[in-house]
Amino acid sequence: MTRLPRASGRNVLRALLHADFELSHIRGSHHYLRSSSGGGLVVVPVHGNRDLPDGTMRSVLRQSGLTTEQLADLLHGR
Repeated sequence: MTRLPRASGRNVLRALLHADFELSHIRGSHHYLRSSSGGGLVVVPVHGNRDLPDGTMRSVLRQSGLTTEQLADLLHGR
């Protein structure tokens, strides 16, 4: 099992937008994304360049349906 990636909310947001998610709306610092295939909402908090806590990163992975490997590849531009 791959370790949970460490990344800021801004980088996770950029990676998900690159992975065919669309920005639905923004409320405060929380960005709401929807999969282009019509999945549920993925909520990504963006607080500057601070890394997301592990629990929040797990929540983003669960909501998006991505594996840790897939997210790590997206974060590294692969």
